[in-house]
Amino acid sequence: QVQLVESGGGSVQAGGSLRLSCAASGYTYSTICMGWFRQAPGKEREGVARIYSLGSTGYADSVKGRFTVSKDNAKGTLYLQMNSLKPEDTAMYYCAVASGGWCRWADFDYWGQGTQVTVSS
Repeated sequence: QVQLVESGGGSVQAGGSLRLSCAASGYTYSTICMGWFRQAPGKEREGVARIYSLGSTGYADSVKGRFTVSKDNAKGTLYLQMNSLKPEDTAMYYCAVASGGWCRWADFDYWGQGTQVTVSS
């Protein structure tokens, strides 16, 4: 059973930084696609960043150049470094796994419980 536990959320002023972490277990970590999603109140959940099994990455246009996704296979941990944060980045952030071999936004099928990020102006 895949288990994902996020941490690192909090409140920060615009222009600040946060790093989210996701402790993952229950599957072959190094061979799977992982990512981060977010959902703001009243909005649909959206994909933010993803990292493929061999390490290449993809980002939503709204966070390119500001967010960096990475993983530590030895620790079984996924990270999201968020810099130059904006009030519109305020949302619940979720760690997710795509277990079926594909890595499109729609392929993610396991989710953590989420961690809140709040950016004030």
